[in-house]
Amino acid sequence: MEKIKAFCLDVNWVCRDEFKSHSDNVFAPPGAWAELNPAEQVRWHKDLGANVVQTFAVSSNGYAWYKNGQVPEQPGLQSDYLTEMVRIGRAEGLQVFGYFCFGSNSRWAQEHPELSYGSPSAPHIPYTRTYIDFLCSSIREAIELTDIDGYMIDWFWSPTTGLGVDGAGTTDQRWLPCEQDMYEELMGDPFPGPSAVSEDIQLEFNRRAIDRCWQAVRETTRDVKPTCKIWLSCSILDHPEIVGQPLLREVDWLQNEAGDRRAIEEVRSQIGEHTKLLTTFSANFFERNRLEGEDVAAYADEEGIGLYCYATPRTYKAGFPPVADFVQTPLDGFAHLDDRNIALLARVFNQS
Repeated sequence: MEKIKAFCLDVNWVCRDEFKSHSDNVFAPPGAWAELNPAEQVRWHKDLGANVVQTFAVSSNGYAWYKNGQVPEQPGLQSDYLTEMVRIGRAEGLQVFGYFCFGSNSRWAQEHPELSYGSPSAPHIPYTRTYIDFLCSSIREAIELTDIDGYMIDWFWSPTTGLGVDGAGTTDQRWLPCEQDMYEELMGDPFPGPSAVSEDIQLEFNRRAIDRCWQAVRETTRDVKPTCKIWLSCSILDHPEIVGQPLLREVDWLQNEAGDRRAIEEVRSQIGEHTKLLTTFSANFFERNRLEGEDVAAYADEEGIGLYCYATPRTYKAGFPPVADFVQTPLDGFAHLDDRNIALLARVFNQS
């Protein structure tokens, strides 16, 4: 395959003009953007010059972008969106990927309060056997119903208090009863009580929880569709929960969401021979990203790694203006970084 050129119309969050950073949950409300037209979206991505569309199987709000599954569809969904995106996109030579937010799912958390630290827009779900079974069944039905080329895994972190959206935070867990059961399953000893759990033991527990979930997800995916690609998005590639994990060797695509060069260079020795690397630039929360715009694009081209960007529209009633509008406006004429990034991508994607 040629170098990955991917974009995501990010319907995971409240629209840009309504974003409130102080809110406990800023995921898009169920049904936001339910009128999106698959054919229009494929055409827009083609005009952008992308060869990969990263869209959604299940949003972080817990509702699906396909119909007729056990996961409830987005209220008011006007088309079998993901299924049609795959059908139309494939005819146009595009790969279409879904998305699952492993660490957060508002609907699931609200229905299973005993298995979650509430439902904020931060990782809040322990990887219990019950949740892993739910996650695997969701992945299975999404692949079977839509035939996606692959899917992105996002927020693959253990739940922590005070955890920010980029995966950085404390490891001061409160130890729900379900996690105490997990402790015995994963560590092989009875739960000793919160005060007896050192930071090192906590870290090992978190790492084992992530690996158990990953192995189940990987096995499910390979069983349903061996060619289905699994794409891990990771904002902190040197996080102790992630470094040296089997998933880094076994995942198909690995994305450095922070966009910095150092993280990509350090992770190269940990990935599998088949693993494709991507880097990101977006108007996001990552202070670590010291490469912006043209620098990220030039670095990706220099290193032969994929380039990815995501952006959230301003309103729930539409996607983005025509790509031509972005191309015709000089880069320094955009007030918002999302718009500038899209304009830059259109230039880079269509010349490479």
